[in-house]
Amino acid sequence: MKGVMEWDVVLPITLSPHHPKLKNDWSESMKEIMTPREAAEYLSVHVRTIYRLAKNGDIPGRKVGGSWRFKKDTLDEWLSLRENPSSNVKG
Repeated sequence: MKGVMEWDVVLPITLSPHHPKLKNDWSESMKEIMTPREAAEYLSVHVRTIYRLAKNGDIPGRKVGGSWRFKKDTLDEWLSLRENPSSNVKG
C-alpha cells in the first residue's frame, strides 16, 4: 500500500480548559478554590471571620497575589479536625 507507514505517530494534544470535553472537569476544579466570600458562605460565617481566622493562621488558606484563597477539600478536613479533636490525636 502506498503511503502507509510502518508505525503510527501519536502526537500529544493539549486541550484548552474551555474544550467541551474538559469543561465539566475544569469547572469542578475551579469550584475547589474559593474566595474569602465563598469560603464564608460555605462555612456559614461572616466574611470578616474568614479574614480574621486566615490572618491569625487559624484556618488553612493561602495568599495568591495579595488575595486569600481557600481549597474546599482542605476546609472540609479542617472542619473534621475541629469537630472530633479527640479522635485525631494519636496516642
